[in-house]
Amino acid sequence: MAGPRSRHEQVAAELRQRIRRKDYAIGQPLPTESALCAEFDVSRGPVRQALATLKNEGLIRVSRGKPAVVRSHDATQTLDTFTPFTQWAERVGRTAGNRTIEVARRRASETAVEALGLTADDFVVEVLRVRLLDGEPAMIERSTFIDSVGSLLFDFDTDSGSMTDYLASRGVYFDSMEHVLDAVAAGPDDAANLGIEPGSPLLRERRVSRDQHGVVFECADDRYRPDVVTFSIVNARTKFSPAEQT
Repeated sequence: MAGPRSRHEQVAAELRQRIRRKDYAIGQPLPTESALCAEFDVSRGPVRQALATLKNEGLIRVSRGKPAVVRSHDATQTLDTFTPFTQWAERVGRTAGNRTIEVARRRASETAVEALGLTADDFVVEVLRVRLLDGEPAMIERSTFIDSVGSLLFDFDTDSGSMTDYLASRGVYFDSMEHVLDAVAAGPDDAANLGIEPGSPLLRERRVSRDQHGVVFECADDRYRPDVVTFSIVNARTKFSPAEQT
């Protein structure tokens, strides 16, 4: 059972709900920090923590000395840090769900051979799931694991929750990832599973994952409905010492 929310979590949850409800238009500023402090009867610390949370979720843009501005009404994944889909959904106040279409052990495809460093004679375990947000199809998830890791999933109900958490409980951790983003048109099967028209645009994230020992163990092809989930990438200016600048 979860404990009571901290004050900054309460503030973030209320502002998140207002943004998702479209109480604020894209580009519209939120109330000032002073106004939020007064409304929620808190100091600036919890308000600033709440705003930082919403910024990391891609919902607002924060500038020094100015009120935060709404940048998205949608659930937004960030790629600068890895957060499993289930944990991310909970963090943004959504309910994650899964509908498994297939878990199968078969010979590695050409894509898996290249991504995972296998041969065509090697076996892999492929998992095909529809990921849900609040019961609505949001993403088609195609994960391919090396045999030694994927075989662990035959002891797991893939409809029940996070494969990431389960594999961690078995000693396999998603330590680092490489991502490639592009757009593709939904084929007939993906369209049917996502409840959209064939040919509708999907945001595709292709991923290669390494474990805590640096071993590549998963490649994935996740296709998101852009009307349900968007991505944000957070960049920071590289800081150079005076001696490094030319």
